[in-house]
Amino acid sequence: MNWDYLRALIAVARGGTLSAAAKMLGVKHSTVSRHLAGLEAEIRTRLVVRAPGGLTLTDAGLRLLEAAEAMELQAQTAQDEISGRDVSISGTVRIGAPDAFGAYFLSPRLTRLLDQNPALKVQLVATPRSFNLTKREADIAIALTMPERGRLVTRKMATYGLGVFASAAYLAGKPAIRSVDDLRRHRFISYIDDLIFTRELDYLGEVATGIDAAFQSSNLFAQMHAARAGLGVCILPYFLASGCPDLKLVLPDAVRLVRSWWIIVHEEQKNIARVRITADFITQELANEATLLMQPAAHNL
Repeated sequence: MNWDYLRALIAVARGGTLSAAAKMLGVKHSTVSRHLAGLEAEIRTRLVVRAPGGLTLTDAGLRLLEAAEAMELQAQTAQDEISGRDVSISGTVRIGAPDAFGAYFLSPRLTRLLDQNPALKVQLVATPRSFNLTKREADIAIALTMPERGRLVTRKMATYGLGVFASAAYLAGKPAIRSVDDLRRHRFISYIDDLIFTRELDYLGEVATGIDAAFQSSNLFAQMHAARAGLGVCILPYFLASGCPDLKLVLPDAVRLVRSWWIIVHEEQKNIARVRITADFITQELANEATLLMQPAAHNL
């Protein structure tokens, strides 16, 4: 089976359109169309459905895609092992991570990784969502829960603490918070209920019953900035609030949440040097910052 034809199928599955697939492959969209037609003729099966919104794969196309991506991963692994990239790694690694972890914790710490590996490129997708590693949405995913299925290699990296925070200005003008019951009389900031992509972000029920957030956002930075502006009280990770001396930790002894981060790699990519070295780097950076992750900063108390 022509490998160029299979590459076209993979690119169409990831890009959704001929133009996006062509850009990925560095060819004209007519070439992608020709390769798809050639593949369908070669196996005598319809693989792609063309619609106004783009291209979708048929059931046969999805089955062939799975085999083609497995071939792609095996080729990458073989190339990595043969070329000896354990010494000097190159290529692109895409990391999918929650917004605060990716943008606030990981991003400024990537300097050393890239300094040590000048031929390496890192793509960081920092957004609150799940990543499908089989579909190559990321090479490495940072998640709040272990995946339930899939040919994935998973390990727990670190735990981190969270607490209830509010600005000094907000607290000065509102009733004192001396117990968890007092929180019910205050305005809360939290996630949008029906857009929470993992139960690990559904905090309010663990803090107190009967809390209904007045301001909701799917973005943790939006929640943090709303809290800093005095909009209300907000549940934030200690490591994120540590950068905000204007936020004060409320009920530090009574309310203390703990969550974990898991690092996930597709089974067939675990031995690719650039993926393995990047995953090990992230794990080590978290190990180095155990105090930051689990203890509130002194200026937040």
